[in-house]
Amino acid sequence: MTQRLTPFPVARYRLDWQVETPLRLPEYAGSALRGAFGNALRHTVCMTRQKDCPACPLWRSCPFPALFAPPPPAAGHSLQRFSQIPTPFVIEPPDWGQREYQPGAQLHFNHILIGRALEQLPLIVHAWQRAFRHGIGSGDGTAQLRAVSLIDDQGTPHEVFDTVAERIQPHTTGIDLPPEPAPDTLTLTLQTPMRLQNNGQPIRPPALEARDLLVNLLRRTALVSEFHAGTRLDENYHELAQAAARIESEKGLTWRDWTRYSSRQKQEMTLGGVIGQWTLRGDLQPFMPMLHLGQWLHIGKNASFGLGRYRLNTNAD
Repeated sequence: MTQRLTPFPVARYRLDWQVETPLRLPEYAGSALRGAFGNALRHTVCMTRQKDCPACPLWRSCPFPALFAPPPPAAGHSLQRFSQIPTPFVIEPPDWGQREYQPGAQLHFNHILIGRALEQLPLIVHAWQRAFRHGIGSGDGTAQLRAVSLIDDQGTPHEVFDTVAERIQPHTTGIDLPPEPAPDTLTLTLQTPMRLQNNGQPIRPPALEARDLLVNLLRRTALVSEFHAGTRLDENYHELAQAAARIESEKGLTWRDWTRYSSRQKQEMTLGGVIGQWTLRGDLQPFMPMLHLGQWLHIGKNASFGLGRYRLNTNAD
């Protein structure tokens, strides 16, 4: 797996804003930011103005569904059935906690792009600018984009947006995966709720096993690699699932619920997932590339608006 994924085409960009009119974000802003981005992106690129994307003749060629709600493969798939495939982006909102920003205040969050979505960075930046011009959050607060920075593996920002010409400057993307050998113990610090499911139902902390984590992460890595990076992993999933079942774990996890408003369903929805620390022990070598990559991809349901974010620590850290 390591050879096929290194370097993997993914990048974390930080967007820095200066607030112009009072702006209020909810306790967890990932869903609200994703919705505002999606609306702005659709209004920017949609040519037919049809209400339902799958009914549009441009559905499989338009950049809006390709980025925001990718159509499923026409011929089906060996891993699972899809209503849509995973999105090629992840939005990492500001830290947890409701915030009010007054004019002149600084606001920043991250937008991760995967595979071919990296080529659409200028369009994505333009859509964000449109979203913040028209208003974000309750009260439709506005803000001006001040910088777009590529965040490297060490967490250092490198500005890539020319604010005068409003152009993206050339830069290199992609992350290298960790070299062998793998540690026999590592800890995931879950920074936003991770929601793993079984038959559509969330798995609560007492029932979570290392296998649930690793198999879910393997599936997500394989799907985004195939659909967005153009590389189909040639792995023995049965053998990896068996190996995952032999990994021991020590959990310091709690459940956190939060509420978001679904514009599609026109109602509030209560969601939740686990946060805290999760230590894995055993032969981790087959899983290290995906565990490292998962720090960009996130894991579990609703990863596109920032859930399932974690930081990886080893005994050497």
